[in-house]
Amino acid sequence: MNAFRFLGDMTHLFSVLVLLLKIYATKSCSGVSRKTQELYMLVFVARYLDLFTDYVSLYNSMMKVVFITSSAAIVWCVRRHPQVRRTYDKEQDTFRHAVLVAASFLLALMFHERFTFREICWAFSIYLEAVAILPQLVLLQRSRNVDNLTGQYVFFLGAYRAFYILNWIYRYFTEGHHSRWIPWLAGLVQTALYADFFYYYFLSWKNNVKLELPA
Repeated sequence: MNAFRFLGDMTHLFSVLVLLLKIYATKSCSGVSRKTQELYMLVFVARYLDLFTDYVSLYNSMMKVVFITSSAAIVWCVRRHPQVRRTYDKEQDTFRHAVLVAASFLLALMFHERFTFREICWAFSIYLEAVAILPQLVLLQRSRNVDNLTGQYVFFLGAYRAFYILNWIYRYFTEGHHSRWIPWLAGLVQTALYADFFYYYFLSWKNNVKLELPA
C-alpha cells in the first residue's frame, strides 16, 4: 500500500458513493448507463473470486465487498426500483456491451500470466474494466447536457485510474522494477478513454458553466 494506491481506492469509492447519492436522492438514473454498471458488476465478480479463499487484509476484503455490493445495488435500482427504472433512458443507452464482454474474454484467453481459471478471470476483469466506461461516455455524448452528479461520478472514476497508474510507476521504482504488463496496458487505454471528457470537464470548471459534451 502506498499513497497513490490509497488515493486511487478512495476516488474509486467516492465515485460510487456519488452515483448512489444521485440515484437515491433524486430517485432518478437519468444520464446513467445501465450497461456500464452491468459491466462493472461483472468486472468485480470476476476479479474478486478469491474473496472467500485468500485473505490479504481487512481493508482489502472490505473494499472487495463494497465494490461488488454497490455495483449490484446500482444495477438493481436501474432495473427494478419502481421509481428509478422509469427514468432510465433505454433509447439512448444502446451501446452493444456484449461485444466488449466477448472481446475481453477472448483477450483473456490469448494474453494472460498463467492459464488457470482464476488468472483468466482476473485478466478478463482487467481488459473489461478498461472499456467498461464506453457505454457511459457514449450516452453522455448523445444526451450532451451532463448533470453535476453524473459528471462528478465520471470524473472521479477517471481520477481513480490515473492514481493507479502513478501507483504502478511508484512500485516499479521502489519494488525492484515490479511490473505486470496486463494492468499497465489496460490502465493506459482506460485513462486515454477519459481524455476527451476530462478536457470538457476542465473547461466547464474553468468557465463556471454546465458541462456539455459535443455530439
